[in-house]
Amino acid sequence: MADWVQLSSEVVHEGPFLTLHRDKVVKPDGVGTGFYEHICVDDTVRVVALDDHGQVAIVEDDFYLQRRRVQHLPGGGSAGEEPQQAARRELEEEAGILAGSLHPLGVIDPLPATTSARTHLFLATDLRPGQLHRDATEIGMTVAWIPLADAVDAVRSGRITEAGSVTALLLAHALNTQR
Repeated sequence: MADWVQLSSEVVHEGPFLTLHRDKVVKPDGVGTGFYEHICVDDTVRVVALDDHGQVAIVEDDFYLQRRRVQHLPGGGSAGEEPQQAARRELEEEAGILAGSLHPLGVIDPLPATTSARTHLFLATDLRPGQLHRDATEIGMTVAWIPLADAVDAVRSGRITEAGSVTALLLAHALNTQR
């Protein structure tokens, strides 16, 4: 199979959090040309903070596009940091938690047709209190501790739907049941 060939790229929009590109491309079949629009954003992280009692930290916040409060794991954009460093920062900023240990669970491509950004998934253990440092978009964010099994049930029932959170919770649960 042939690869996509980029003939040109135009920045359609550049904002503080994303850049929209419109590329002229030769399609993998080598015959047709066309345009491919895609978004450039930072990679993201999601963290399963698992305490000694088998409970995980779930944050809930208002999301504009969903027009509802969304339950998800602590995490966010990497802001150019290494994924592990971003995971530690986001966990403390959003949930006020410091992780003694941080283990990679995997990496996903949540929207491969729209962006090349990846989501790095981590399991945090040996937890201790830290300092909240929420930004202006996270003012109404709350944190709740629930059993890992209940979080997996929330995934299955559609109460937790954010792609990185779903994947990380299922991977952490599988890892936890293997021990």
